Amino acid sequence: MKQSFIDKLYQDHQNSPNCNSPERVAAFFKELLGTVFPDFGGKKFNSIEALEAHLGTLKAELLEMVCSEDVAGVKEARKNVDSFFQRLDTIHHELEKDIAAMVAGDPAATSPREVIRTYPGFYAIAAHRFAHELQLMNISLLPRMLSEHAHSHTGIDIHPGATIGEYFCIDHGTGIVIGETSDIGNHVKIYQGVTLGALSVRKEDAKTKRHPTIRDHVVIYSGATILGGETVIGHHSIVGGNVWITKSVEPNSKVYYQAKMNDGKDEEMDRFIYKTEY
Repeated sequence: MKQSFIDKLYQDHQNSPNCNSPERVAAFFKELLGTVFPDFGGKKFNSIEALEAHLGTLKAELLEMVCSEDVAGVKEARKNVDSFFQRLDTIHHELEKDIAAMVAGDPAATSPREVIRTYPGFYAIAAHRFAHELQLMNISLLPRMLSEHAHSHTGIDIHPGATIGEYFCIDHGTGIVIGETSDIGNHVKIYQGVTLGALSVRKEDAKTKRHPTIRDHVVIYSGATILGGETVIGHHSIVGGNVWITKSVEPNSKVYYQAKMNDGKDEEMDRFIYKTEY
């Protein structure tokens, strides 16, 4: 190995700022999730004082991580961390609603405990709700690291900037992609392989709304792709599997592909018919 390359690596290490490892961020998330949902972590506290002390430890850990990533200063970091922990009860309540939606929406779900302990959809939305709160505080990198941990763990990719309403149900979940400026309403159910993406990936569009809006009480079945910041799926609509949508859909619609038989023969045509019902 060339000495010049070793020298370069050494200089890179000297110039690199302190940063949190993905393992540290993942460990913090799991500890936090297990604290607010004992069924996930299995940790029991013998007194309120012990629980409060543990929350204090988590708070100190988050403060140290925020200070490692942000340059706004310790005072601003402490303010953000205090705000985050003040919001924990609200996030917990939101996640309880998500759990209820998954129990109600999946015939295979037998209990909230099963959802908390085994469902990748719960793991992913829990990471998102924590990450989204940090994102709103303009904390750098940590929200994205949280979401990418959940992505690698579950196969569900939710950008921390996405806005997601109450009673969000992810069924199965593998392969779901929800882009940064997606806006999802209440009581929405999404199956595996769904993409809420952008029509354009131009860098100059980074600050614009690039991803779709999904109104309340929408079901999106597996493999559906919905693209564009101006695309709105109206409330109480059903989006069938494998459809490709780049234009808005009226409320109370059904959008799906219908296979058409070729002149009475027992073979399907190679194309599908795009059909909307109101």
